[in-house]
Amino acid sequence: MIKRFEEYLRVERNYSDYTVLNYINDIKEFMDYLASNQLGDYLDLRPSIPRYYVSYLSGKNRKPRSIARKISSIRSFYRYLMKQGMVDHNVFSEVKTPKSEKNLPKFLYVEEIETLFQSLRVDTVIGRRDMALLELLYGTGMRVSECCSLRLEDVDFYHNNLIVMGKGSKERYLPLYEQAKTELLDYINHSRLHLLAKAKDLNNTTLFLNHRGGSLTPRGVRVILNRITDQAASHFKVSPHMIRHSFATHLLDNGADLRSVQELLGHVNLSTTQIYTHVSKEKIKEAYMEVFPRAKRKEEK
Repeated sequence: MIKRFEEYLRVERNYSDYTVLNYINDIKEFMDYLASNQLGDYLDLRPSIPRYYVSYLSGKNRKPRSIARKISSIRSFYRYLMKQGMVDHNVFSEVKTPKSEKNLPKFLYVEEIETLFQSLRVDTVIGRRDMALLELLYGTGMRVSECCSLRLEDVDFYHNNLIVMGKGSKERYLPLYEQAKTELLDYINHSRLHLLAKAKDLNNTTLFLNHRGGSLTPRGVRVILNRITDQAASHFKVSPHMIRHSFATHLLDNGADLRSVQELLGHVNLSTTQIYTHVSKEKIKEAYMEVFPRAKRKEEK
């Protein structure tokens, strides 16, 4: 059943390899808990077991966010078992998890993003690819899994947009601005051809290729970003999700409406997007100095 659930997540839900791996690991950890404590078959659980499991995880000093994710994975598994007629009800449907602390997303300032771009050498095959990759990640805010699954036919240079397959097999269109279009065309017409020549599969239509000519993976993108950060001699580490956070933050800081940002990010619920409505300290200070009467008076003098 776990194997079938894994296939369901990959094929029907179109979840990334990373997400699927987390789901399956969470479920297997729960199965091990049942076995080691002799709590019976997973298809015939006592109603109290979900509460016991939450207490068990809390006792292992797991963070509230981690516990919530694990319970969510198991809840989804039992929801799937219900659909398959394996269980009558979802014993995890009403279990309460510890409240998780709300951390603001980490993002880069515009100047820090520019430092990353300036550190790239576009006179090399890999440098051109990395420039196009960074332009696309920052310029669209797409998830790293979405970026790695892009194919050549998903890019419409005539209408300047991309077709992205998001979570739950939901397609969305993302605009392609001029600089990103230029870098992407340069990469496709030069670097990608060099990389593809090294590949075993010369018919590979994946947009971004690794140094061996194979399809670039989310792990590969993280390695690339680490290298770019080192080249920029930056004091911060950059993840693909931090680039996505920066995209959303910069849009909102510059006046974009929340609904538009929600559509661009591919969020189902507006509440998920609202976490980006925080404003940088510089923006707060700037707004204060512009409108507060006594601050304005002092500057005018």
